[in-house]
Amino acid sequence: MSSLTRTKSVEGLLRQAADSKGLKRTLDAKNLVALGIGAIIGAGLFVRTAAASAEAAGAGVTLSFIVAAIGCAFAGLCYAEFASMIPIAGSAYTYAYCTMGELTAWTIGWALILEYALGAATVAIAWSEYLNKLMGGSIPYAWSHSPLQVSPDGVHGIFNAPALFILLVLTLLLIKGTEESAKANAVIVFVKVAIVVLFIGLGWKFINPANHVPYLIPEGTIGHEDFFKHGWGGVLRGAGIVFFAFIGFDAVSTAAQEAKRPERDMPVGIMGSLAVCTVLYVLFGHVLTGIANWQEFKIAGKEASVAYAIQKYMPGYEWLATLVTVAILAGFSSVILVMLLGQSRVFFSMANDGLLPKVFSELHPKYRTPYKSNLILFIFVGLIAILLPGDITGDLTSIGTLFAFVLVSVGVWIMRRSNPNLPRPFRTPLVPLVPILAVTICSAMIIGLDHITQITAFIWMLIGLVVYFVYSRSHSKLN
Repeated sequence: MSSLTRTKSVEGLLRQAADSKGLKRTLDAKNLVALGIGAIIGAGLFVRTAAASAEAAGAGVTLSFIVAAIGCAFAGLCYAEFASMIPIAGSAYTYAYCTMGELTAWTIGWALILEYALGAATVAIAWSEYLNKLMGGSIPYAWSHSPLQVSPDGVHGIFNAPALFILLVLTLLLIKGTEESAKANAVIVFVKVAIVVLFIGLGWKFINPANHVPYLIPEGTIGHEDFFKHGWGGVLRGAGIVFFAFIGFDAVSTAAQEAKRPERDMPVGIMGSLAVCTVLYVLFGHVLTGIANWQEFKIAGKEASVAYAIQKYMPGYEWLATLVTVAILAGFSSVILVMLLGQSRVFFSMANDGLLPKVFSELHPKYRTPYKSNLILFIFVGLIAILLPGDITGDLTSIGTLFAFVLVSVGVWIMRRSNPNLPRPFRTPLVPLVPILAVTICSAMIIGLDHITQITAFIWMLIGLVVYFVYSRSHSKLN
C-alpha cells in the first residue's frame, strides 16, 4: 500500500525547477493574467450563461457567477500558495504528488484530461459551428460535421475539417514557443474583452427591469420542480453549469515552470485573471437576462443566445451581433490554446515522473517545448473533434476541474501540517478555513450537477485506475 501513498520531496521538485535545460522561463505577471483571461473568457461566457439561466437559475444567473467565483477564489488562493512554493509544470497533479501521494496525483492528472483534452475538442467543434455561421453557412455540411450527424436534408457528415484546422494552427504555435503563444493570446484577449465591454455598455440601456422579476425561478414553475432547478438550489446548479466559464485560471499554474518570477507572478496571474473575469461575468449576465427573458433561452437562445438577444431586442445594433460572433471565435481560439498548453504541461510532468511514456517529456532541441507531446495531443484531441458531435457537455469538463480544486485545497492544509517550515513566498490566508470553504463550495457544485455527468466521470476515473495499476505504478521513478 505504501507505493500508493509515496510522495515526491519538495527539495527534489525545487532542484527540477532550477534546471536550466528544462522549460524556458519567458512569462511575466502580465502574460500570466492575459493567459488566465484567455482561458476564462470564451465558450463559458457566451454559451453557458444562457444555458444556466434557462435550465436552473433564471435571472439569478448573476448569483450563480458569484457563487462559482467565490469557490474559485478560495481554490485560487490555495493554488497560488502551491504555485509560488513549487514553481513546476503540472499544476494540481504536481502539488498532490508531494502532499497526498502517487495514486492521488495520478487521479488528478487523469481528471485533468477531462478538463483540458475533452474541453479543447468540445470548444474546437463549437469554433467550427461559429466559423460556418460567420461565413453564412458556406462550408459544406459533410466537411464541418461528425459522421454521427445527419442534416435535416439527409446529408451525412464526413468529418469536421474546420475543427481540425484550428487545432493544427494552435498546436504549431505552441511548438514554436510559449512566449509566441502568449503574445498571440494577448492580442486575442484584447479583442474579446473589448467586445464584451461593448456589449455590456450598449446593452445596458436596453435592459427591461420586468425581465429580472422574479429574480430566482419560483417553486412550482413547470419543468423546474427539481430542487436544483429553482430558487437557491437553481442558483447552485447554475454555478455548476457556469463553472465551465471559470475554467482557465488553474491553467495559469500549469505554466509555473515558465514564469520569470513564479513566487510573485503566479499569485498575481491566478487572482488577477479571476478578479477581472468575475466583474465582467456578473455585468454580462445582468445585461443578457435584462435584455431577453431567461425563458426565451430554453428554445431560441442555446448556442447563439447573445446574437439572438441583440438581433431581437437591440434594433440598430445588428452589427454588434457579428462582432460578438468574431469575439466568440477569438475567445474559443484562446481557450483551445491554453487548454492544449495545460494538457501538454501536465503530461510533461507525468512523463518526467515515469507515470506516462517518456515521449511526453521530450523537449524540442531549439524551442524547448514538449513538441512530441503537443503532436500526440493534436492527434488525440483532433480525432475526438472530427469524429464526435459537439454535445460532449461542458459539465463533464467542469466536474474534472472541481475534483482537482477539492484535492489542491486539501493539499495546502496537509502541507502546512506536514512541512510547516518550508519557505512560502505567498501564503494562503486563514488556513484551514479557506481550504475548508473551497472544498465545501466545490463539492456542493459537483453534487448540483446532473447524474449522467457524475456517472460518466466515475467511469472515466475507474478506467484511470486500471491504467495506473497496469502501467504507471511499475514504471514510476519512485518505484
